[in-house]
Amino acid sequence: MSASAIRRWAAVAIAALAAAACGGDGAETAVVADPGTSAAAEQQAGEPARPAPGPLGTVEIPADEAIQIRSLEAITGDVAFLGLPNMRSTELAIEDYGPIRGFDVELGTPLDDLCSSDGGQAAAQIIVADSDVLGVIGTSCSGAAVAAAPLITEAGITMISASNTSPALTSDLRGNAGQNHSVGYYRTSHNDLFQAAAVAQFVLNELGLATAAVIHDGDPYTQGLAHAFADAFAAEGGTITGMSAVNKDDTDMVPVLTEIAAGTPQALFFPIFQPAGDLIADQAPGVPGLENAALLASGGLLNLNFLALPQTAGMYLAGPDTRFGNNANRSTGRTTEEFLDIYQERFGGPPAAPYWAHAYDATVLLLDAITAASYVEGDTLVVDRQGVRDYLSSVAGHEGLTGTLTCDGFGDCGAGRITVVENLGGEENAEASMSNVVFSYAPPAE
Repeated sequence: MSASAIRRWAAVAIAALAAAACGGDGAETAVVADPGTSAAAEQQAGEPARPAPGPLGTVEIPADEAIQIRSLEAITGDVAFLGLPNMRSTELAIEDYGPIRGFDVELGTPLDDLCSSDGGQAAAQIIVADSDVLGVIGTSCSGAAVAAAPLITEAGITMISASNTSPALTSDLRGNAGQNHSVGYYRTSHNDLFQAAAVAQFVLNELGLATAAVIHDGDPYTQGLAHAFADAFAAEGGTITGMSAVNKDDTDMVPVLTEIAAGTPQALFFPIFQPAGDLIADQAPGVPGLENAALLASGGLLNLNFLALPQTAGMYLAGPDTRFGNNANRSTGRTTEEFLDIYQERFGGPPAAPYWAHAYDATVLLLDAITAASYVEGDTLVVDRQGVRDYLSSVAGHEGLTGTLTCDGFGDCGAGRITVVENLGGEENAEASMSNVVFSYAPPAE
């Protein structure tokens, strides 16, 4: 057994698949064993359990070949700041985890979701064409996931995102599936219903502002968050004075801003991406009626590039709570401090966006699931596709870099903790601004 494998077993008892039971209709379903006892039982028996194949079939990996997973992130264009740290964190997680039952894990050529529906669909078609792929880490953007997730999951491949946050991809947090929910899709990032509540409470209770307007760009992420904020703000007693949309490639924002300014909002929330966000931040103060409006954005703009722009000084930006202390992922033993040191040394600087730890945890969860759903037969590794999903659906209390992970019935595995930071202004302060927390939010259950 390798040193990395020993560390994993010492850090966490990995769940194995118990023998499946045949249902009354003759269907065979894989059953996940008790994760607290399966590893010891397996070691005593000298080999893992041999489950009957689940309904999604198995992948057989011959000796000297590798387990295949894929990275699908936005790694070029205006949103590469988000996808590149995710992809790099996945690479580091695979290195830390090491081989699974003696078989290496191979990421293959990284795929680009382009933060768009077209990009997500095109990449998904490449992925599903390879029958050996077991799982996908991605996408970066919810809009890409809306197109990619149905294709990937219907092919029996499991998908875990580190930075998708649209409620439509999972649920409304009241037991109802989102309109774009796919069975086999999971995420370690938050649900944007939490972010919407956080921003609404911050504007009303911390800034003391009773009116707000919203701008989105029609993307599933931005539109979903815009409407969720409007609902949360109204529920808290605030007044939404207007909601408008811009196109992602617009450069003149004055017409839309003038329309918004007619309601004289005290706050303007624009949960969009660059470069449109750059232009709104630059042009809004010059529009009569918006001169004194507080400007707020979301995780789509919470990156070092945006914070360094002069027109964004003093803005407020919401995103995941990244105050991870020195958490450790229990399956690899890696701590956040160790990870950041390695990341900076390897890539020449800190992660530019806040979802790096979510990507690491997402990758480790997938590798844990493959471990639990696999066994060696002769010199071949057999992995049950349904078993991978069964393991993830049963995750509860997994300690990761981001904190404690528990997956609900719709694939939401991450915490709902949100922070709002205030931009100190200037390129020299961009990194400090990422952690300049002025408001914290946690769901009532936490």
